Amino acid sequence: MNKLIIILITISLFAGCGKNETENHKEVESNHEDEHKSESVILSKESQETIKLETETVKEETYKGYLKIPAVVISDQNYEAQVSPIVAGKVKKVYASVGSYVKAGQTLILIEGLEIGVLKADFLKSKTTLDFTEQEYERQKSLMEQNAGSQKNLISAKSDFDKAVAEFNAMDKKIHSIGLKDDDIVNQINDLHSAGDLAIKSPISGVIVERNVVVGQYLEPSSIAFKILNTSSLLVDGQIYENDLSKLSNSSSIDFISPSFPDEVFACNLTYTGQVIDENTRTIKVRAKILNPRNKLLPQMFGELRIPIGESSKGLFVPEESIVKIDNQDYVFVQINDTAFVKISVTAGIKQNNRIEIKQGLSPGDKYVVKGAFYLKSELMKESLEGDEH
Repeated sequence: MNKLIIILITISLFAGCGKNETENHKEVESNHEDEHKSESVILSKESQETIKLETETVKEETYKGYLKIPAVVISDQNYEAQVSPIVAGKVKKVYASVGSYVKAGQTLILIEGLEIGVLKADFLKSKTTLDFTEQEYERQKSLMEQNAGSQKNLISAKSDFDKAVAEFNAMDKKIHSIGLKDDDIVNQINDLHSAGDLAIKSPISGVIVERNVVVGQYLEPSSIAFKILNTSSLLVDGQIYENDLSKLSNSSSIDFISPSFPDEVFACNLTYTGQVIDENTRTIKVRAKILNPRNKLLPQMFGELRIPIGESSKGLFVPEESIVKIDNQDYVFVQINDTAFVKISVTAGIKQNNRIEIKQGLSPGDKYVVKGAFYLKSELMKESLEGDEH
């Protein structure tokens, strides 16, 4: 009898233990389902069409490593100019202002002065002398051919002509050095009022960024009347640490990104690597030339130079818009069936052309949300708030 009681008690204990384990297992499964449910959003196909939800499949992409360094845009000295008169004079007219776009050879100001008039008069005098001596020399050659002239007169005429040529060439260079052409002076012979005028012209095409002249002002040759800048070509300066110098590849093609235009990448060419290391920062200057035909970039804009380094690698990339941030953590919504989307924590890597590398969290073949991720985040946050209220 006692043995029977003991057996019955033992069976009871085992039955109780089995029941507790089953209940505990079901409780764990229930908790897991609840947790999974809190991380997912159910969205009907009709709702997906309404918000224009789009998905893509994760796949490996080839990319190249980059060295990123802070940089600043500066002007290209080959595309900027200072306008000054070669000779002194008083400003008679001003034809351009700050912000004006001017073409190379366009007149900016008109000045008048005694020295200008003297130069023009000396040029005309040398030209007249040249014409006279040339005619006399040709006459003496003709007489000699007819045996009616003398060798002495021919030699004298040739000497006078050579001297006149030298004087004219010297005056011609002076005229050209102050910005005048022969025709400019010859056509003004009958205009006595403009004999001392000189048009100061723009040496390059560009925008006037500085004006320091007004009508009536007396300008010296050292005076800077205008500053002109052409931003179609600019330079970008950056500083690279000496430890990274060995990482530079032979390629001269690099990229520049500015916060002013975050969605645009500007291609440029590395043109200079410094030969001196800064003692304080232990950095070396690098300089790139960048074409700026639409004049978007301006001098003193800050940005970042991306210099290719190393060999090409492979990684998983997703569009930037597919990543949502919740509590300072990056997430991507992965589609697990036709209507369910699960929030997956990811670790982001480098950024290339508005695509972000995913180092952890996704695998090749995963189907993730590209357009509509923000809407799913809103729905998830709404469900979480409603759950807290209950």
